[in-house]
Amino acid sequence: MTLPTEDTRVLYPSGAVDAQATVLHTEPLSDGRSAVLLDATCVHPVDAGWPDQGPDLALLHHGAAFWPVEDCIVGATDGSMLYIGDDIPVAKGTPGWAFVVVHVVDAAGLNPGDTVTVEVDEGLRDATSAGHTSCHLASLALNDALADRWKKEVRPDALGHPDFDGLAIDESLIGPNASVDTYRLGKSLRKKGFSVEGVAEALASIAATVNATLAEWTTTDAAVRIDRDGDLLTDRRYWVCELPGTSVRIPCGGTHVESLGTLGALTVALALHDLDGTPVLTMNTSATR
Repeated sequence: MTLPTEDTRVLYPSGAVDAQATVLHTEPLSDGRSAVLLDATCVHPVDAGWPDQGPDLALLHHGAAFWPVEDCIVGATDGSMLYIGDDIPVAKGTPGWAFVVVHVVDAAGLNPGDTVTVEVDEGLRDATSAGHTSCHLASLALNDALADRWKKEVRPDALGHPDFDGLAIDESLIGPNASVDTYRLGKSLRKKGFSVEGVAEALASIAATVNATLAEWTTTDAAVRIDRDGDLLTDRRYWVCELPGTSVRIPCGGTHVESLGTLGALTVALALHDLDGTPVLTMNTSATR
């Protein structure tokens, strides 16, 4: 069994939805399906470390045969064994380890050395990219709307506002043209200086402020791009958006649209509920395209 010694080269940050690749390794999985590792891929995988954006839908073609990619997951290997998802025992970038994109297909049929064509579902990619870009914008707008609730100085976001999103986020889920972010307004956040008092009563006003900011930004048709330190899976990547008067840069490994004008009408809805005595804020973001 020969496993890769280098990270997978990823093409999805550039927006690629098709590619030619070479099969490096295949192996059966416990559920009867097969793991296929390629030297390069345009299929976005889910990362167990922060699974906000799920996997692309895709096909692997070889000759007249094709295999639907039923799942696509970040994996890692030390050269002797392949670990997938939550089973990876080391952090990304650990020396001596290769971090790879694992394409899960039904049954075998591909062999090391085979050339395959990788084809991603463009419709889902575009909608998911819109959801991810919308999520970043909404988070920045929410940080701005809540800036006056901080009593202590905390780390700033990419626009210089107190980073409520980064400090309070519990979970972020990216979907087609939408995202859902949940924030815990617990003791640790209050100790950092955030005032929870009156949030429930101000919720409608906060949402209105966020939506006004989003409307202002989306009408600019600002350009969006992904900057990257390299083409390998573990190379750092950044979401960059040319908002009016400033260029915003946020670390991000996902996929995105190329301009804000493609998002249409972008709005958020806020809700607050209690979870075992801790207030939890939920932000649902939707792009009506």
